[in-house]
Amino acid sequence: MKMSVRILCFVFCWFVPTAGTAQAQSYPTRPIKIVVTFPLGGAPDILSRLCGPKMQQTWGQPVVVENRPGAGGNIGADYVAKSPADGYTLVMGTVGTHAINASLYANMPYDPVKDFSPVIRVASTPNLLVLNNSVPARSVQELIALAKSQPGKVFFGSPGVGTSIHVSGELFNAMAGVKTVHVPYKGRQFAIPDLLAGQFQFMFDNMPSALPLAREGKLRALAVTSAKRSPAAPDIPTMAESGLPGFEATSWFAVYAPAETPGAVIAKLNAEFNRILGLADVKEKLGAIGLDLAGGTPEQLAAFTREELAKWSRVVKESGAKAE
Repeated sequence: MKMSVRILCFVFCWFVPTAGTAQAQSYPTRPIKIVVTFPLGGAPDILSRLCGPKMQQTWGQPVVVENRPGAGGNIGADYVAKSPADGYTLVMGTVGTHAINASLYANMPYDPVKDFSPVIRVASTPNLLVLNNSVPARSVQELIALAKSQPGKVFFGSPGVGTSIHVSGELFNAMAGVKTVHVPYKGRQFAIPDLLAGQFQFMFDNMPSALPLAREGKLRALAVTSAKRSPAAPDIPTMAESGLPGFEATSWFAVYAPAETPGAVIAKLNAEFNRILGLADVKEKLGAIGLDLAGGTPEQLAAFTREELAKWSRVVKESGAKAE
């Protein structure tokens, strides 16, 4: 009897990793879903819809991009956290879903570290401070002066509470000593038309969506939120150069799978995303709209996520931002 138990244990221990390896070798055998936690048109959506078709060409399986917006990205991220850990449901996570929201929301539906398997950091981008053209400010200092002269009467928009766009505005209030009012929307596609129409005065938007509008003259760009000027717009100064030293709020985007997704599947996904990020046409297209490509290993993303959680905890506290 004891010998039979030993044999069964041996067979079980041999079979489980072998089965997992076989599953990873055949992966993918059906469609893959990339969940974007915000509506159409923003940087995470652009990245997902650029990478998806290239993955499909490599593996011969459909790659579907599904937008699940809401609660600063928490709804889509939570959906992926609770999906099967088989590599067929991924999330294009953001600085909001995996760093900011943990400090901003009192009751998070998921843990940004424990509930996910990191795949790869995809890209980062500064936010761009843009104004409605009717606003009489041609510099950050002039915007500060305007806000100080009209406390509580200057408004800034964002695509949702917890986004780096929201927190950039709150950080601006704290560092400039002004009281502008946050107007949260349910996505960028709702906020931008109102900014263009003058329903609010300014916004810290991601470069990929804001820069084209600034280049077309539809909005006025004042500064970028990165520590250094963006190669995509070297003529636009940083917030630090504009009189707010130490101001930095960069958005980033990374792919995560549900926790306990097999390591071999993660490795296969990581290799494919790294391949895509190395393609010349991808570099050219994304670089032109202000996205800095990243890449790297799952381990690097895991360490980066922990660092960003600590960093944004400090920023959120300093900014006074709250989940409204």
